[in-house]
Amino acid sequence: MIDTGSVTAPRRRNRTFARMAPILMILPSFVVIGIFVYGFIAWTGYVSFTDWNTLVKSSNWIGFDNYRFLFQDFRFQSDLRNTLFFTALFIGLSMMVGLFLARIVDTKVRGEVFFRNVFIFPMALSFIVTGVVWQWILSPKTGVNLILKNIGFTHVPDWFVSTQIIPKVHIGQIDFGIPMAIIAVVVAAVWQMTGFAMAMYLAGLRAIPEDLREAARVDGAAERQIFRKVILPQLKPISMSLIIILAHVSLKIFDLIYAMTGPGAMFVTDVPGMYMFETTFRGNHYAQGAGIAMVMLLLVSLVIVPYLISAFRKEKS
Repeated sequence: MIDTGSVTAPRRRNRTFARMAPILMILPSFVVIGIFVYGFIAWTGYVSFTDWNTLVKSSNWIGFDNYRFLFQDFRFQSDLRNTLFFTALFIGLSMMVGLFLARIVDTKVRGEVFFRNVFIFPMALSFIVTGVVWQWILSPKTGVNLILKNIGFTHVPDWFVSTQIIPKVHIGQIDFGIPMAIIAVVVAAVWQMTGFAMAMYLAGLRAIPEDLREAARVDGAAERQIFRKVILPQLKPISMSLIIILAHVSLKIFDLIYAMTGPGAMFVTDVPGMYMFETTFRGNHYAQGAGIAMVMLLLVSLVIVPYLISAFRKEKS
């Protein structure tokens, strides 16, 4: 007679191990992420509420004093203004130019592989390299300005050394408007990220069934109407993904600014990442630097969290 208890016991152990194995495999990752990501975020948030603004560690609780100082600070107000306009111009131009290039490549243009690689090539470079190269190109005394002078232009742009702000509306301690110097930085950033936007849009265009376009043509729609009413709606998920990715890049931009312009005169090209670096590691104001880091985290969260909530609701429905 077979002992059923001796048979079912190993089966129970196998089922238990099968359930526990995935948990045990991902547990180290959860622990590492919990400590080195969320743990450090919590520690940074705590430091931002202390008076640790010297080399000597201090844990005296001062509440929101560091944040009040930052939002009353001329430089930080300039950083927020610069980030706003840099983000808007960077995302808008990257998506428009990327879609334009994707449309060209999607027409099966001759030499498609060559042009596709040329457009994507800047993605292989770091922002440090991009910043150095475009600093040479847009230098007021060299680069493209020499060409402009040689063909007869007497007034050449100041590019990233300009302190002009258009339109100039005084708000708080700053002149609110588009700093002309930030446009030079936008040009460099768009040059590097347009290839990524093109690749995303090209994948979306190639995924649209040709039957949809043919059906629209049969119904008498012009090519412009097909693009506006058939193609663009199909590319909406691609556009949303691009907005999230490019906004994430722009809100925490540091290396491009550091290599290309630095803070700039009157902080016209400064960004929170640059301010945090100098405040924390050069000025040893650790609590204020932590406050800047938490504001940057909040800005990124304002972009990403609504997108994640929307995606989660779509999955549930």
